[in-house]
Amino acid sequence: MNPYFLTFELIMYGLLVWSLVDARKRIGWGGVWEVLAGVLFGVLLEWATIQQLHAYRYGQFAVMIAGEVPLAIGVGWGVIIYASRLYADGTTLPRWAKPFLAALLALNIDLAMDAIAIRLGMWDWGQGLAFQYFGVPWANFWAWFWVVTSFTAGLWFLADRPHPLNRWLGPAAAVVIGVIGVLATNHLIVSIVPRSLYGPTIAAVILTALGLMFWLRPRLVARPLPPLSRWTPLVFHAYFLTAGLISGVILHPPVLLAVSLAMMGGAWWLHRG
Repeated sequence: MNPYFLTFELIMYGLLVWSLVDARKRIGWGGVWEVLAGVLFGVLLEWATIQQLHAYRYGQFAVMIAGEVPLAIGVGWGVIIYASRLYADGTTLPRWAKPFLAALLALNIDLAMDAIAIRLGMWDWGQGLAFQYFGVPWANFWAWFWVVTSFTAGLWFLADRPHPLNRWLGPAAAVVIGVIGVLATNHLIVSIVPRSLYGPTIAAVILTALGLMFWLRPRLVARPLPPLSRWTPLVFHAYFLTAGLISGVILHPPVLLAVSLAMMGGAWWLHRG
């Protein structure tokens, strides 16, 4: 068993346990279901995307779903979404804008993670390590943005309503909304947007979301932030930075080290206090 894979899996399961305990204390059993729904969503979206696009494949992890999707990847989606929601919920943003902030927080993780992960063999885009963003297709960041936006929007508009049934039915509906949203946006970028416009389209969406945040100027309602909202992104950054340094892959090319440190510094700055 690859030690980098196994270590990553154990870290993901540890973050999941912490997230479940935290959700139980903050929200109750409905919160536990929200976290587990995020994990279910993560597994389903990965399986559906692989079937739809055949754009990447995973290495062999200890626990694989349907032989194609590592359970730890679904867990990773669940804990990232939960931590991002905790942060966005603590801001002055209106409800409709919170999914966009959650998506941008998730992108902070992936901008450092994905290029290192493919060099460790965790997954393979099949395009070589010099392709687009250090071997990662630009469309991956489009997918990350809409994965988090679609699912968290479903949660905020369904699960957070006052009726008690919403707490239980909302996460299930959010899974459906999220998977449909992911497949629809995948289809949009792959089959409708001309290939020559991939980059400009992806940049326009993400920069618009960033511009929206600068315009709305969200402020944190109170500090300190919930510890899990701070430590989840920092644990991701710390693991891939450490694994990249130990294996040496983060120096191929060396600018990856600078990117990793910059994203980790950004995460620390956002979650400070």
